[in-house]
Amino acid sequence: MILDCHIHMMSGKGNRDAFLHRLQEAGVDGGILCSLPPASFPHLGQSSTPEERLASVMYWTEPSEYLFPFYWIDPLEDSAVEQVEKAVEEGVSGFKVICNHFYPGNERALEVFKVIAEAGKPILFHSGILWDGTNSSQYNRPVGFEALLEVNGLRFALAHISWPWCDELIAVYGKYQSTRSRRKGFSTELFVDVTPGTPPIYREEALRKLLTVGYDVKDNVLFGTDCRAEDYNALQTQQRVTRDTEIFEVLGLSLEAIEKIYSKNLLRFVGVE
Repeated sequence: MILDCHIHMMSGKGNRDAFLHRLQEAGVDGGILCSLPPASFPHLGQSSTPEERLASVMYWTEPSEYLFPFYWIDPLEDSAVEQVEKAVEEGVSGFKVICNHFYPGNERALEVFKVIAEAGKPILFHSGILWDGTNSSQYNRPVGFEALLEVNGLRFALAHISWPWCDELIAVYGKYQSTRSRRKGFSTELFVDVTPGTPPIYREEALRKLLTVGYDVKDNVLFGTDCRAEDYNALQTQQRVTRDTEIFEVLGLSLEAIEKIYSKNLLRFVGVE
């Protein structure tokens, strides 16, 4: 089974059946589908209300047992907590956040993240260089996500191996792992989304460092593509699976470890046994 942890809706104008067909063509059984973006990302897609964002992502994921709807939220919006509560009520599997105008440790944002953690839902964060044409990457360095040490019980993933700050991400992952063993009752858990991110020339180096650093990462690595639902690129996905599998084999990963990266870790991330 292959599950893609990083699929975006950007216009909502595509055809759901065509999307499902392209997933099948790519050999992908499902994954995480992020809703249309909030108002703070007007350049990424059509403007839509919170209600429209929620309804569309629920509609697009409804036919598949293994498609998990993630509601994209700006935690600084006045209605952010109400949006979280409504999304949880409607059955979302988790939330998507890109810190494009605030740091992860922003006080208002942390309050929203605590509400999400209390609901038992995970968050998929962008991390690394943010190609949005604005001065925003400063908000997405991995070390900034140490602030989530104060949100106990949260499962969260940092996308793109935080490229180009892959080494920094690995160090932050190690800190979270250490904190889980040092702090009594601490259960916040960091996952690493290996969606590119990394240009091909950096790919093997980044995966080698992550998977052989010596930290216990076998249950916390997620495969993804960053494809768009409206025109999901089946050929590119097949090529990325082939490339990554070749790297995993060179690194000596077991079939069990590879299976976890491609599917089982994502199921655990979204809370599916």
